[in-house]
Amino acid sequence: MIDVDKAIATAVKTGKVSFGANSAIQNAKTGKTKMIILASNCPKNIHEDIEYYCKLSNVPLITYKGSSKDLAMVCGKPFIISALSLREPGDSEILRLIEKPESEESYGGSE
Repeated sequence: MIDVDKAIATAVKTGKVSFGANSAIQNAKTGKTKMIILASNCPKNIHEDIEYYCKLSNVPLITYKGSSKDLAMVCGKPFIISALSLREPGDSEILRLIEKPESEESYGGSE
């Protein structure tokens, strides 16, 4: 099983990501992202909106096991992150999470 924290950190450093719920909603609506990661404490209404648009656009949705502070620490950012849109994975193997639905940190938004 891949290390989710390491995969996210690598994607932030080497890939193309955008931070924030508004960005995640926009990316989910347009389908211009390969994956969206939400913190476990993301507000319910935002989580539901993003989940809905992900299902419409067949964008995989992952729920990160930690809080928005934990997600920010993994990304190396000084602000909390409730949502992360992955446009390009870079050197990260994070897209392998989609192929392994048995991972307890994730569930597929397209299923």
